[in-house]
Amino acid sequence: MRSSLFNHTERSVEPGSFQLQNDRMLKVDLTGSGGFFFAKQGSMVAYQGDVDFAYEGAGGLGKLFKKAFTGEGMSLMKVSGSGDVFLAQDADEIFVLYLENEGVTVNGKNVLAFESTLKWDINRVEGASMLTGGLFNTTFTGTGALAVTAYGTPVVLNVDVPTYVDMQSAVLWSTSLQSSIRKTAKLGAVIGRGSGEAYQLALSGQGIVVVQASEGHPVPQTQ
Repeated sequence: MRSSLFNHTERSVEPGSFQLQNDRMLKVDLTGSGGFFFAKQGSMVAYQGDVDFAYEGAGGLGKLFKKAFTGEGMSLMKVSGSGDVFLAQDADEIFVLYLENEGVTVNGKNVLAFESTLKWDINRVEGASMLTGGLFNTTFTGTGALAVTAYGTPVVLNVDVPTYVDMQSAVLWSTSLQSSIRKTAKLGAVIGRGSGEAYQLALSGQGIVVVQASEGHPVPQTQ
């Protein structure tokens, strides 16, 4: 049998590592991973071996991911056992970050999976409220792999001057940055790409911010 389809044959990975099979699929080898990792619930598309998936809710009873994380919370599953696990989310692009005793802040909806060696916590952007979209985020610290998704090829901006980002388009940013909410001077000004254009995520200091080329997946229209 011949086909260009076979150009996409499974790639080998190092034990316990997060590696991309392609731009839109992540492969995790559980061997050597400490026995488990965390992934967004429902993100598994295939697995090989003896693998168990346990609902982890919003981060386990010890944290509950601070229930205030409404609308942005991550429903997690604990993936354990031995074998290979393949993850994807709506065919979004996937990027793997390898943290080395450092931290990063991620929009909760963009988190796909992370190693159990990372510590995480939920924070609210200063000045955020339900009126401004209630922007919450997840801060990861430590050493380990973190996989994030983006709907629309992102750009990485160096923040050395005050930078303003549509809140639904912000994927992640440096923990060294100060964040707040900025209100557009004129309420009628359409400066963004969606309904949230009156408010932006304001970042200052020294660091980076990753911005995806959309405000997320379109909401299906009901007839």
